[in-house]
Amino acid sequence: MTLAEIFPDEDYKFSLRFGRGEPAEFFKPTARNAEVLAERKHWLRSAPQIHAALLPAGEALLDETIQQARTWNGFALPDAAKSPGEKLLALGEFWEPDFLLLKCDADGEVRLHGGCICFPSSWQLSEKIGEPIEFIHGPVPGLTASIGPAIHKFLAGLKPGVAWLRHNWGLSRSAGLNQHPDRALPHLDATVSAEEVWLRIEHQALIALPKSGGILFGIRIAVHPLAEIKTDALATKRLAHALETMPEEMARYKNLATARGRIVELLRT
Repeated sequence: MTLAEIFPDEDYKFSLRFGRGEPAEFFKPTARNAEVLAERKHWLRSAPQIHAALLPAGEALLDETIQQARTWNGFALPDAAKSPGEKLLALGEFWEPDFLLLKCDADGEVRLHGGCICFPSSWQLSEKIGEPIEFIHGPVPGLTASIGPAIHKFLAGLKPGVAWLRHNWGLSRSAGLNQHPDRALPHLDATVSAEEVWLRIEHQALIALPKSGGILFGIRIAVHPLAEIKTDALATKRLAHALETMPEEMARYKNLATARGRIVELLRT
């Protein structure tokens, strides 16, 4: 997918567009594998309680995900990884993408039962674990009201063997992969220079786990400097338009309320 394709040729709005992909392809190592895994190991070993969590209801989902990782990418569980928590951390150190484990419970709610998030985009796993997706999406202005029912319908209809792919984007004043709120990274504002603006893309994959009835949600982060965006005239035009047509409430949520005018200016000069 090109950078221009990240931004639809329309006013900013929520979208539930998905494309088909291969699970093994989404989780396969990239040219940056050693670098990314070194950083993942750093966060998982220095602060595992912040970056990983697993509820008892998620253990079967994790076991099936490990089986899938063995098939897709040749994952071998270390002998030392015996407890569910140890298995979770081992998989978290093997895959480049972050991952979440969800399942539709008996009450009809799709809940988050586990995951490994080394590179969050300004959110905390500890606040989301055990909660239904409506709560998880709650802070996003208008999302549940606009596409909440469609999300439930889509998740209920997932079929095994396919990775359903979508992309989400934001802007940051830091190129760091790990943007956990505890790190207190600088926010964008009207004073930013072009060298301080980074496009942060979440490449996402939803994959059905047939045996456990769960859902594996993969998140692969890519970061691009503003200068790279400006080499693509169509991407530049569409990003500027998305920023100009973004509702004010959404701009505040994305920490862009005081910065978007300046960023549009930087894109057009």
